[in-house]
Parts: sequence; structure tokens; C-alpha cells
Amino acid sequence: MPNVVNIAMDDKASKPVPDERVGVIDVIAHDPKADQAVLVMNEPDVWDGSDERLLRVQERFNCYVSFLLDGEFAEWNPKLAQKRARIEVRCAHMPDAKGLELLGRIHDQLAHQEIDVQVVVPHQENGHDTPAEA
Repeated sequence: MPNVVNIAMDDKASKPVPDERVGVIDVIAHDPKADQAVLVMNEPDVWDGSDERLLRVQERFNCYVSFLLDGEFAEWNPKLAQKRARIEVRCAHMPDAKGLELLGRIHDQLAHQEIDVQVVVPHQENGHDTPAEA
């Protein structure tokens, strides 16, 4: 995807620890094939089913949605902000049942705001990681 930008919504370090990732948008890009603005949310941690983990993900989504809907995105890039938005959650590990339930509810809620949610989880194929949509 061209036009890839890393953006931090706060002044945290470039590699924040999990608790500091709440205010960080990992990547903003334009997907020319789908003609969508894509906000990437990297989730490198294991899904442990804890309420803390789910709350952290929910808080991150709140920041992404606020960025999209409250005018910050339009101020940052007016042209890209006119496109349909997609939040792409790139998980290093398959979400557990609680995580999948939360992501499903978020997907359904954001569909009402015309924001797509896509979850991508790597899987092994011929010894190599390849993206797989969950």
C-alpha cells in the first residue's frame, strides 16, 4: 500500500509498551485497490481472555474512531478523510473466544458509522506466515 504513514496521537516513545499504545495509531495508509483510508492497529500480544486485555483493545478502538469521526483525520489529511475508512487489526496471535466476540461487536457497531473492520491473523502455510482474515 502506498502513502503509508506512522502517526502517534500523543508524544509517547516510538515503540510504546502495551499500556501506552492506547493513544497510538500505528499506520495510516490509502488502499488504492479498495479506495479506502486504512488505519492499521497492530496487536502483537497474546489474547489471554483477561478483561484488561479486552479493555485495552476497546480503548484503542475508541481512539481510532474518535480520530476518524471527530475531525482530526479531516484536519490531518482532508483528501484521504473523504474516503470510506477501514480499521485493520493485525493480530500476531489468533484472538481467543472473548476477543473474537468483542471484535465482532465492534465490527457491527462501526458498520453503522460506515467504518469497516478487518481482522488479519497470520497462519502457517508451507512454513511461511501468510495473512489470513479472521
